[in-house]
This record gives sequence, structure tokens and C-alpha cells, in this order.
Amino acid sequence: MAEPESLYEQLRGRFGERLAEVRLERGEVTAEVRPAELTAVMAQLRDEQPWRFEQLVDIAGVDYAAYGGDEWITERATSSGFSRGVTEPGFGRLGLTGIYGVQPVSESTGRRFAAVYHLLSLSHNHRLRVRCFAEDDDMPVLPSVTGIWPAADWAEREAFDLYGIVFEGHPDLRRLLTDYGFVGHPFRKDFPLIGNVEPRYDPEKGRVVYGPVEIEPRVLVPRVIRDDNRYRAPGTPEEDQADG
Repeated sequence: MAEPESLYEQLRGRFGERLAEVRLERGEVTAEVRPAELTAVMAQLRDEQPWRFEQLVDIAGVDYAAYGGDEWITERATSSGFSRGVTEPGFGRLGLTGIYGVQPVSESTGRRFAAVYHLLSLSHNHRLRVRCFAEDDDMPVLPSVTGIWPAADWAEREAFDLYGIVFEGHPDLRRLLTDYGFVGHPFRKDFPLIGNVEPRYDPEKGRVVYGPVEIEPRVLVPRVIRDDNRYRAPGTPEEDQADG
């Protein structure tokens, strides 16, 4: 079994500037590859003797919009109320056009959508994480690796379905998890948590139909303010307080 430190140094020495970044954190190696280099580097990682990553374990789509931000403020939160630590302008709590008035990101950074590949070498018993960012946030496109690992077929379809990442060269890029005619990509940060439409059974038509979402958007804020012994200020006489 190759030690992570050894794998890290070997990758840097072999690929050099062809890798945008190589990191070793918590005993795990992550390499970042540019889209133009993805298929060539992946083929070498599979075939060359020092690597021999015969198995593609998984491909995970990622939306890095608002990455590093946190809509829950816990350090300065009070000790009462369900939403005591939430800040309302969440990126996609109810969508970019939801009740919080969050505006879409106007500039393409080329760092929003990525595919993360998890590779396993059965020959050398080591693992590698490879990440590749799509260069266009509005239309994220990455080359397909189905020609290298056929097992990438469904994994790429899943990333396409949930994140809208288009894998160029995929033999049959169709939605995999959502329904026929589904609009949007539900794992994107700007997709409303309540969805855009909801299904219901129409007894007259004898089938399932779609209509506008009838769920009222809300944050779990208590609607009733109780005035009982749980909320009395220290030192306040009980006779001045009304139990709720």
C-alpha cells in the first residue's frame, strides 16, 4: 500500500503543471485537473504502472455557490427560538427569487460547478480524489470519462440530472433520478427547497398531474409568544407574570 505522502510526491513529479493543484490533507490526496487535461490525465492514472487506478468508485457533482458561507450563526445566537441562529439571506433556501430577495450571481467564475472523481487502485491499494471545475458557470461542460471507465455512465447521468453538468461525449446523457419533464436541477444551490411544482392525483383525469406548489414558504419561527415561568427574567416576582 502506497503511503499518501508518497502518492502526493509522485503525482507532483509526474504531472507537474498539468495538474492545477495537488493537496494532501488528513491523509487523503486530492488532485485538481483542468477540463482540457481531464481525459488524458485520467487515462494515464488508469494505465500507468505507478498508479493503476483500475476502478472508478464514484463521481460526485458539486455546486460551490456560496461555498464557505453559513446561514446559521451559532456563536452569537440567543438561547431561545427555533430560528435563533438563522440569517435570512440564504443563497438557495427558497431560490434566488424567493422571499429573501437573494440575487443571482452575475459573473461566471469558473469555480462554481465541479465533478469529483473517486479512484481506487486494486493493484497498489491506494485511493485518489480528482476534482475538475467546469469553466462556464452558466453552461457547465466537462468531458466524459465513460471511454476510460464504463462505470462512469450512471454517475455522470446523476451529476447531469441533479446539477446540470453536461458531460461531453457521454453515450446517453439523460436524466436518471427526476421525473420525465422535470424542470431544473434540484441539487443546485439556487433551486428552491420547496420546488417549482408539486404532483397530485386528479380523480377526473385518472392520472397524476402537476400544479403550482401550495406549501407556504416559511422558516421555523414560533408563532406564539408564551409568557410563563420559562421566560421570566431572573428576579422578577411571579405575581407580575402571567402564565400562558
